[in-house]
Amino acid sequence: MSGLTEPVLARPAHFCGTFAPVDVVMLLKPAHIAHVAIEEKERLIQSGAKHYSEMLSAEKVPDARYLQLYHEALARNAGRLKRDIETLAGKIAARPQTATQCVIISLARAGTPIGVLLKRCLERSGVTTFHYTVSIIRGRGIDLNALRHIAQRHGTATSVFLDGWTGKGAISGELQTSLARADIGFAPFLAVVADPAGCASLAATVDDYVIPSGLLNGIVSGLISRTVLTEDLVGPSDFHACLFQADHGPHDLTRHFLDSVWTAAADGASSPWSLTEAGRARTASQAILRELMDKYAVGDVNRIKPGIAEATRALLRRVPDRVFIRDAADPETLHMQHLAATSAVPVVERDLGGYRAVTIIKRLKGEQE
Repeated sequence: MSGLTEPVLARPAHFCGTFAPVDVVMLLKPAHIAHVAIEEKERLIQSGAKHYSEMLSAEKVPDARYLQLYHEALARNAGRLKRDIETLAGKIAARPQTATQCVIISLARAGTPIGVLLKRCLERSGVTTFHYTVSIIRGRGIDLNALRHIAQRHGTATSVFLDGWTGKGAISGELQTSLARADIGFAPFLAVVADPAGCASLAATVDDYVIPSGLLNGIVSGLISRTVLTEDLVGPSDFHACLFQADHGPHDLTRHFLDSVWTAAADGASSPWSLTEAGRARTASQAILRELMDKYAVGDVNRIKPGIAEATRALLRRVPDRVFIRDAADPETLHMQHLAATSAVPVVERDLGGYRAVTIIKRLKGEQE
């Protein structure tokens, strides 16, 4: 209406990226972080000169074709994801520890959009729910300052750690190790939507399928970067650092993703998760990892990124050597085939056990494993 100006929105009392303040409290430290070229980052990681958590590469806004494939995946799987999150919420509400109150501790950053939706489902079923996002870094552990912050406010008994999916179980293992060493009182109870690695404490399914938020980086995660841990950025009392990607604001799809899933009709069929099914998935996961390491002479298992989401992220922000897909005609892998084609990365069709896709990171010349 002419003559009216946009209302000035109150600044959130806490950091939440571009998520609504009611949806999440991000226990992260926004900081200025210089970018490192992907190839240089890979060289420094593989040489052992720097840990991956000490560097960030610039995240590119996807091209028009990739964004189209993302929106097609969202249209195809929003209902399935809605159903799986509702299933997960029902399982959490059925636990005596979280039947009336639940503190969701989502792992930055893949867990955060899932945590927002899970919080809404739990609240709708009458469970008082709080949602925090914290950093966990493979080889460096979880942010203990963030956990102490949560423990002081809510205790530890009603907390559930949350991620979107499992790849090969590295973060699950890191969570268990970190909490055992810290002795703050949190149990390493990890819930995920999809558990193809079979290493979560609770999940909705063991299926490796496209969780649409896994196809994008910061523009579907509140414009926050992957977390960073360096002495110059993170002091003894600080939370782990991140970069708020304000320059990507015009391309932010965070709220659109949440709205699309929340308003979708829950549908689609997923293979149910149970401890028995998780055990089978874990056996299959470990078998395919061993097979790929042996056949392709991979000395460091961290160079293998199994599962659609992890394989996709390796294409987006690492230097991939090759991509394996289970079925070239599977619409769930079309976005990966597009990324591989634009970067001249070989795509190999082969059996992958319970995974739909796996990416192997390129071993750089002269680097040791």
